[in-house]
Amino acid sequence: MTFCAIDFGTSNSAIAIARAPGDAQGPGMRLVPLEGDQLTMPTAVFYCTDADDLPPGTWKGRTFDDSLPRTFGRAAMKAYIDGYEGRLMRSMKSILGTALVDQTTEVGNGLGVKYLDIITGYLRHLRSLAEASGGQPLDSVVMGRPVFFVDDEPERDAAAQASLEAAARAVGFQNVSFQFEPIAAAFDYEQQATHEELVLVADIGGGTSDFSVVRVGPERAGRIDRRDDILANHGVHIAGTDFDRHVSLASVMPPMGYGGFGPSIKGQAPRPVPSRVYFDLTTWHLINTVYQPQRVAELRAMADFYGDAAQHQRLLKVVQERLGHALVGRAETAKIAVAQGGDTDLDLGLIEKGLHSPLSATQVVQALGHDLGRITTCAREAVAQAGVKESDISALYFTGGSTGLKLLTDQLEAAFPHAKAVRGDRLASVATGLGLHAGRVYGR
Repeated sequence: MTFCAIDFGTSNSAIAIARAPGDAQGPGMRLVPLEGDQLTMPTAVFYCTDADDLPPGTWKGRTFDDSLPRTFGRAAMKAYIDGYEGRLMRSMKSILGTALVDQTTEVGNGLGVKYLDIITGYLRHLRSLAEASGGQPLDSVVMGRPVFFVDDEPERDAAAQASLEAAARAVGFQNVSFQFEPIAAAFDYEQQATHEELVLVADIGGGTSDFSVVRVGPERAGRIDRRDDILANHGVHIAGTDFDRHVSLASVMPPMGYGGFGPSIKGQAPRPVPSRVYFDLTTWHLINTVYQPQRVAELRAMADFYGDAAQHQRLLKVVQERLGHALVGRAETAKIAVAQGGDTDLDLGLIEKGLHSPLSATQVVQALGHDLGRITTCAREAVAQAGVKESDISALYFTGGSTGLKLLTDQLEAAFPHAKAVRGDRLASVATGLGLHAGRVYGR
C-alpha cells in the first residue's frame, strides 16, 4: 500500500508522502515540493483562452476533455495578474456543501466544467506531483477536513465530505479516509511535547476557524486510535476570505458606490444604492457571476440608482474589465499591511487614474470586530465542550494562514492567559500532521 496525505485548503494546499528507504532523516513522512522548493501551493486554477502566447512549458495540464489549457497555484495567479485571457478559480473548497458543487460554470471558449471537476483536476495535479517526487503510484490518502464544512447543517456537512471523497476517488485513490485539520495540527505540535498536556489548536485558514482540545504527549504519539485524546472539536465558517471581504467592503467598494445613495428627489429621502453586487464582487467564488452578460446589462441600466455618476462608471469598469479578483487581492494586501504596521493606502489606479482609498487600523478593527468576537467565542466553546477549565489548557497552538493576523492572535491569547502561545508553520502544520496520521493508519 502506497499512501499520502492531502491538506486541501481554501487558500493553500500541500501533500505529504512517505520518505524513501534509506532517507537520511529516517522513516516517516515528508512534504512534497509543489512549485520549485515551495512545500505549499495556492489552491488556484487558471483556465486560459490564449495559451498560444505563453512561453513553452508554462502549462501543467489540460482539462478533462483536453480542449482548454490550465495551470495551477502561483503560476495560475501570475497568469491572471499578467492579464492573460481566461478564468481564475480560487477558494474552490468553499463550494463544498453548497448547490454549486454539481453546477457547471463556463471557463472559456464556451467550455463548461462542473465545479467538482475543477476540484478533481486540482487534486489530480497534486497526486501527479507527489507520484513524480516519490517515484511510485499512490493508492491511499488521508484527506484533511474542517470541523464543519457548513455550520449547523449536518446533512450539508456530510454532503461536503462525500463530494470531496468522490473527487479523491475520481483521481484514482482506492482508500480514502479523513481527519479533522485541527487534530492533524495537534499531531504536529505533539512532536515537540515533552510531557502530557492539553493543547487548544487554533486552525484558522481561508474558509474556517476550527478549534480542537487534544491531549498530547510523547507516550501517546505512537497510538493509532486517538479518539479518547480528542476532547472536543468546534468550528465556525469564518476566516481569511471573510476578513478580506469585510476589508474590501470598507475600503475598496465605497468609491464604486457601496454604502452610497441615489439622487435626491424632492420630498423623498434618497434611496440606498443596491448592495448585492458589492458583496458578490468581494466573495471569491461569486465574483465571476457578476461578469455574466445579463448581470452586466442589469448593472449598466442602474445609472439612475447612483447620486454620483462617477461611482457607477467605476463599477461598470470593474465588471467590464473583470477586475474583481485583483481588487480582492488589493484588499488582502492592505489587510496584511495594516496588521503589520498601522494605516495604509490602497492604490486603485487600475479603476481610475489617481484613485486611492485610505485604510486605517481603526477601520480594520471595526470591519473585523464582529467576526473576531465570534471566533474567540468559538474557541471558548470548544474548551467548555471538552469539560475542562480554560486554565487547564497549557498551550495555544496557532496554525493556518490567517493566524498571521496579529489582531486575531492577540485576542485569542488574551482569552487564554494561562496558555503558552506556540506558532506552527502557518501553511504546512496541518499537512505535516496529516502525514503523521497517514503513516500510522496506512503504514502498518
